[in-house]
Amino acid sequence: MTRPLREDARAILRAAVAAADARAAVVRALDLDGHRLTVAAAEEVDLTSIDRVLLIGAGKAAAGMAAGALDVLGERIAAGTVTTKDRHGADLPRIDVWEAAHPVPDTRGMAGAAEALRMARQAGPRDLVLCLLSGGASALWPAPVRGVSLSDLQAVTDALLRSGASIHEINAVRKHLSRIGGGGLARAAAPARVVTLAVCDVVGGAMDVIASGPTAPDRTTYADALEVLRSCDIRPPPAVLAHLWAGDAGPRPETPKPGDAAFHRASVHVVAQNRDALAGAAREAERRGYRARIVADDLEGEASTVGEQVAQLAMEAVAEDADAPLALLLGGETTVTVRGDGQGGRNQELALALAIGLEGVEGVLAAAMGTDGTDGPTNAAGAFADGGTAARGPAAGLDARHALRRHHAHPFLRAAGDLIVTGPTGTNVNDLVLVLVDPRARVDTAS
Repeated sequence: MTRPLREDARAILRAAVAAADARAAVVRALDLDGHRLTVAAAEEVDLTSIDRVLLIGAGKAAAGMAAGALDVLGERIAAGTVTTKDRHGADLPRIDVWEAAHPVPDTRGMAGAAEALRMARQAGPRDLVLCLLSGGASALWPAPVRGVSLSDLQAVTDALLRSGASIHEINAVRKHLSRIGGGGLARAAAPARVVTLAVCDVVGGAMDVIASGPTAPDRTTYADALEVLRSCDIRPPPAVLAHLWAGDAGPRPETPKPGDAAFHRASVHVVAQNRDALAGAAREAERRGYRARIVADDLEGEASTVGEQVAQLAMEAVAEDADAPLALLLGGETTVTVRGDGQGGRNQELALALAIGLEGVEGVLAAAMGTDGTDGPTNAAGAFADGGTAARGPAAGLDARHALRRHHAHPFLRAAGDLIVTGPTGTNVNDLVLVLVDPRARVDTAS
């Protein structure tokens, strides 16, 4: 009996997302026993010493995280505000939920950020601020510094996203243009106690990079931000350059660093990450009879180059000619240096490069997917790639290599029937790449 690889791949990807579900991760991280709250098995809060619990959050998974906090703390949460991406919201008691644009910020995000800062500033020394962060918060919470407009922020954000800069580099710039990132929220909330739960979408898990580190000491400087713009050959709006130059020269205060008073009563705990999703995928793959091999959780680099490398990895697995089918699992976050006006996202670009590398190969199916359910400014989470993907495009008048050069993966993969569309998933722990190898299997192409 032949094995339908696409059916297996969908089940494995679903299991990966479920293993990193943000709501469930928050519930696991908060243990309430009477008046004692244990956070991530690492920190205890005596709620008899707390007047109010205020919930503040942002990110693509923020609404689900807030729901998890309500599951545990219920009416102990006095009030809250979270900002999330369009279509990622929920109706939550006592919590104001803002929806805003991502990845380029808008005025709705500014309103949500202003409310978060207002609530933080109202917190007193006997209040607990429970901060919930996930990927996307940097764009969803635009709070530009004085002298920098939203349009300035939009312009520099768009340029950075198109430049191929890493998230570490992008956030080094954004933190120095924000009143909420780079420790700004912790500074606003002091002297309240601040406990942050984070769903990590950053390779390496640096606390000051996740969501641009609103409650973490910032390890970057104005000089770092200027170097990112220089190395990426970005000419920012004059107001942005003036602010960064003034900060580097000394007149403007730096973002709060380790040892700053803002962090004396602040802590950050990662509650879900890419490793969790990979482990969930491996369990499901093994349940379905595959030998599961987690290859990496730190994928970075240009998406098309990584796609070529994963295709080579798949070909080496085919050459092993093993008896049992194999599932290769990888995670991380690639980048795309955009030239032109193509439509797609990093996972679709990776999948298209993979498809070219697998052209004509039988018994192999690969997939690249964003765990948040969105890949670039499209409705897809990512795409499948198999030995016939590149050949299915020409029927619609499309060439795979031309589409890759133009960063125009989305129309090609849509025509090939290889897009993965999930809608919002409730988490955001980077991207997943899955390769299934079974020469005896059927690579079904039904989308």
